[in-house]
Amino acid sequence: MGLGFVPLGIAYGVLVTHSGVDWWWTALSSAVIYGGSFEFLLIGMVTAAAPLGAIAVSAFLVNVRHVFYALSFPLDRVRGRLGRTYSTFALSDEAYALTAAEQARSWSSRRILWLQLFMHLYWAGGATAGALLGSLIPDSVTALDFALTALFTVLALDAVRDRRGDLPTPVLALLSALAARLVYPSQMLLVAFALFTAGLLARHVMTGRNTTSGNTTRRKPSHA
Repeated sequence: MGLGFVPLGIAYGVLVTHSGVDWWWTALSSAVIYGGSFEFLLIGMVTAAAPLGAIAVSAFLVNVRHVFYALSFPLDRVRGRLGRTYSTFALSDEAYALTAAEQARSWSSRRILWLQLFMHLYWAGGATAGALLGSLIPDSVTALDFALTALFTVLALDAVRDRRGDLPTPVLALLSALAARLVYPSQMLLVAFALFTAGLLARHVMTGRNTTSGNTTRRKPSHA
């Protein structure tokens, strides 16, 4: 996972350097903001002198997905107020994907925190290296940002393999993404998460009703 963060961070650092912003901005933003995709968007808004209000709204729309992550992220297993505070700050797509896996249900507070810390360091280190070496990388070098797409593809495949008997969930996720793309493409991620959450809740309610109905049927006395 960390090796996937490095080329992505380098791509961000190169983008900052080629945008005419000082290299230290990369180290500062990657350490303090740690927003991943939002940082790519932020550098364009900063160079365009966008209003603070527009930046705040963009930050909310890009990162609101973390609200959905918090529903099942194992923050209850993280010990200490400081540990929980950092774990909340360092919650990322990749950290959520790893901790949501079946084998992660027994992970300790220490392991979860070290996982998030190393991801943070990989991202900040890669971004800083990209900023320092940005002048040596020509503009003709492309597809560095494909590391993000490849990383999420691997995460999705691992999640499907981890839940082989739960085919409806990835199908529901795919249908939610397609519907969001068709209905509201400008806010696809937010709409897709909302549809997916609604679908999971509806399935949970229906499953509960079916289970209750089945138990009632089994308990019905026979009339011999």
